[in-house]
Amino acid sequence: MTFGATPSPGPRPPQRSRARRYLPLGIAAWVVLEIWLLTVVAGATSGLTVALLLIAGVIVGGYVIKRAGRRAWQKLTESMQGGGDPSAPGGPASSGNATSGSGNTLPMAGGLLLMVPGLVSDALGLLCLFPPTGKLIQRRAEKLLSRRAQYAPGTFGDAFQQARMHRPDGKVVQGEVVRDDDPPSPRRQDPPLTG
Repeated sequence: MTFGATPSPGPRPPQRSRARRYLPLGIAAWVVLEIWLLTVVAGATSGLTVALLLIAGVIVGGYVIKRAGRRAWQKLTESMQGGGDPSAPGGPASSGNATSGSGNTLPMAGGLLLMVPGLVSDALGLLCLFPPTGKLIQRRAEKLLSRRAQYAPGTFGDAFQQARMHRPDGKVVQGEVVRDDDPPSPRRQDPPLTG
């Protein structure tokens, strides 16, 4: 034990980002806005109209998610049957029934937003499903996620960067590394059995 020495401060915990700090407040504001809009629509029309809007949103959202999931499953099976490389010239991505683009993320997000009760979430879901705004949202999301310097290890942006690092188009190829330059390990010789 030393006397007169001041204890050194330990490592400082990392600062929380603004997004993580204000996310709960944003979610609470969104819920309040959704409830307020539903009451305004119910006051202008009737409660039955609001109920029908909410039920229609759940039905349409479920259909969209089911269709996008089925399309993703078809792409997966086609890539497995076609040799595993969808970007090959004869691969599934160049076939007629596979859609171009990054896939089914936005339709699934749009379907999920349609299923969430509320009018703002329905409007956002429809924006994700409408092709021009969907492409705009997709480009903006990729631009936000591709900024390399701002993401700490373990965050979603870091995981996106790790996935895009392996191949320029963002596809990660699973496999095993086999090195031929290492000499084989010597085999152990057992002494002969004598009886």
